[in-house]
Amino acid sequence: MAPWERLKFILLYSPEKTQKTRNNNNSRVGELYSINNYFLFIFRAVAAYLRALNLSPNNAVVHGNLACVYYEQGLIDLAIDTYRRAIELQPNFPDAYCNLANALKEKGQVSEAEECYNTALRLCPSHADSLNNLANIKREQGYIEEATRLYLKALEVFPEFAAAHSNLASVLQQQGKLNEALMHYKEAIRIQPTFADAYSNMGNTLKEMQDVSGALQCYTRAIQINPAFADAHSNLASIHKDSGNIPEAIQSYRTALKLKPDFPDAYCNLAHCLQIVCDWTDYEARMRKLVNIVADQLEKNRLPSVHPHHSMLYPLSHEFRKAIAARHANLCLEKINVLHKLPYKFSTELKGRLRIGYVSSDFGNHPTSHLMQSVPGLHDRTKVEVFCYALSQDDGTTFRSKISREAEHFIDLSGIPCNGKAADRICSDNIHILVNMNGYTKGARNEIFALRPAPVQVMWLGYPGTSGASFMDYLITDAVTSPIEVASQYSEKLAYMPYTYFVGDHKQMFPHLKERLIVSDKTGQNLADNVAIINATDLSPLVENTDIKEIKEIVKAAKPVEISLKVAELPTTTLIENMIASGQVQTSLNGVLVQNGLATTQTNNKAATGEEVPQSIVITTRQQYGLPDDAVVYCNFNQLYKIDPATLHMWVNILKAVPNAVLWLLRFPAVGEPNLLNTAQNLGLPPGKIIFSNVAAKEEHVRRGQLADVCLDTPLCNGHTTSMDVLWTGTPVVTLPGETLASRVAASQLNTLGCPELIARSRQEYQDIAIKLGTDKEYIKAMRHKVWTARSTSPLFDCKQYAQGLELLYFKMWERVAAGLKPNHITDTTAKK
Repeated sequence: MAPWERLKFILLYSPEKTQKTRNNNNSRVGELYSINNYFLFIFRAVAAYLRALNLSPNNAVVHGNLACVYYEQGLIDLAIDTYRRAIELQPNFPDAYCNLANALKEKGQVSEAEECYNTALRLCPSHADSLNNLANIKREQGYIEEATRLYLKALEVFPEFAAAHSNLASVLQQQGKLNEALMHYKEAIRIQPTFADAYSNMGNTLKEMQDVSGALQCYTRAIQINPAFADAHSNLASIHKDSGNIPEAIQSYRTALKLKPDFPDAYCNLAHCLQIVCDWTDYEARMRKLVNIVADQLEKNRLPSVHPHHSMLYPLSHEFRKAIAARHANLCLEKINVLHKLPYKFSTELKGRLRIGYVSSDFGNHPTSHLMQSVPGLHDRTKVEVFCYALSQDDGTTFRSKISREAEHFIDLSGIPCNGKAADRICSDNIHILVNMNGYTKGARNEIFALRPAPVQVMWLGYPGTSGASFMDYLITDAVTSPIEVASQYSEKLAYMPYTYFVGDHKQMFPHLKERLIVSDKTGQNLADNVAIINATDLSPLVENTDIKEIKEIVKAAKPVEISLKVAELPTTTLIENMIASGQVQTSLNGVLVQNGLATTQTNNKAATGEEVPQSIVITTRQQYGLPDDAVVYCNFNQLYKIDPATLHMWVNILKAVPNAVLWLLRFPAVGEPNLLNTAQNLGLPPGKIIFSNVAAKEEHVRRGQLADVCLDTPLCNGHTTSMDVLWTGTPVVTLPGETLASRVAASQLNTLGCPELIARSRQEYQDIAIKLGTDKEYIKAMRHKVWTARSTSPLFDCKQYAQGLELLYFKMWERVAAGLKPNHITDTTAKK
């Protein structure tokens, strides 16, 4: 078949050219008219070139132009044959070599394409297109510096080359040179104002620079220029997702996938959005597809579309989770390679104290600081010298000021954006053990660790999983969270804390919750310890002016336990009820002002955020949250993404088995509420059994945990900080550990607290424990008393003891360095029971 007939056949019978007419009969005539015009244009172009070849069969330029028409129509094999004919006729034809290379690359023949680009450049060293396209190949191969050199050469030859500006910007962005990248994107857009790709990529740079509104404008403009630009829709979705606008993110990801069905990044991000809002439509099929996508990407050595921090949510193998983390660690290594820094040299001789460096972007109002803010100041200064390196600017909170004041040295690295210079600063401090508190969470700068500015580098607290990184030596964990049998899940060596690796600063942050008064009226009813509660650092004003009774009771559990409650007997609780119903900030009880527990943000914002200890006497009641006084209240205060269908199924079974039980959840986010309620209803749960509350400020969030009877943990990914919050209020947590680190944290906390009976070994046992707590009044009283008492007697909330445990590990790590030994598991530090 002659080239003309081949072209005609493919154009007429190609499904993609006729699809529109099949899908929309109403516009068939218009579509056919458009297609006919399109065919006519192509036919005329090809016919003209073929006529020219009839007149001059050996005209290389005509062959080259005809090949370009074939290439533009996707007839790649035909294009390759025709380009080769052009080169055969004119061997010194750089344009033909460049275009042939483009076609070969399209076919996946990258090495042949590279050879053709190089030939074009030998013939014409200033061939801008070949320089740019060869740079693209070098970039894809990971040769970032060579790619940068070629892009710069292309721009030297042709300064108005918009594509080269955009490509160079992308490489600069990859290296963390964001301001330079931005400059080149702007140049690309100045030269070519309708360059949609440049707008979209500039949006990515601005997003990385925390300029959300600028990124949003770029993505929107890219879509205006090209409404069918799937990548721009996906990027726009990511902005919505990061801003908490999940419905808008879902819509944009779905648009991207409609435009480009084979789009793994958009699919996996959509799946995460659906997880956030508990939309479990086709859940099993979605999970299977996610696993298949990751398997395919790992096999092809591509960066997986599932983020390491999300991998725990999906049924991936441990090998896959570790490999996902490893790919992200390798990205960090690629970024630092361009710095050409020589390896740092260290002395193994310890002169003076051991120097510990904590690196975090979360020294401020963040759950990590809520947990560990006291630890730097509690280290033994006769043994260790503590340096805290902040990756974020001062947020003006007392969390930041406490850490910066109590740490022996506090260095703000946020003003040193160059990772090489930041690593130099750390190395100049002669740090022995450098601690990574971010992992793959927001604000991380793992490139600093990839440069290895310290001889020992350790993962701790902020990231619940392995780094997958060759440059991280140890992961601080414990024997329950990370049993040695599953050590292969981790790229690091395991270092066991004596008790749990988790820590909570609740004794220092919330001392007003150490004691409580139970509110009751003179009838003596409502003596439950979690219906109406008064807390304060100093309860004496109320004690002196109110009838306080200590009620003792022997509870017949496994063995008799004496429990006692301090009860404030009021003539009536009407004043409190009216205050809550009317939204008053406070009321007077026997001449003593008592604050409405819902009003802390109105009275003292620093107390509300947990930065200061509340000085008021605060009352917390079930009435404030619409919880029935006489109900068994189960709670979970985690973000909703941690719930999966299997967990909700267990919760529904528990609620069905326990008379007068309700489940208390948070609108975290609010758009998840209807999805969960609908699913629960489909499982046969009557309306009104699940009660939602809004997300609250930190102090209220912790304090209101007192109102629940039992916290039901999420097995997929435990409550970590939230479990500590609930346990500090004396509320038992029921957990079911899985195989991942993130699914075993609550078990470690409960084990340290001395409550292993709350740790289930199966889904059935999880339900059995929860049901027993909800139906056996003696058992739940004994269990709540045990948790309440253990808070102050167990190591779980003892930050001083925790700091000593860290020091024990640090010295054992250094002993191996001093002895010339490689890192190894440190497991002989677990406390004996």
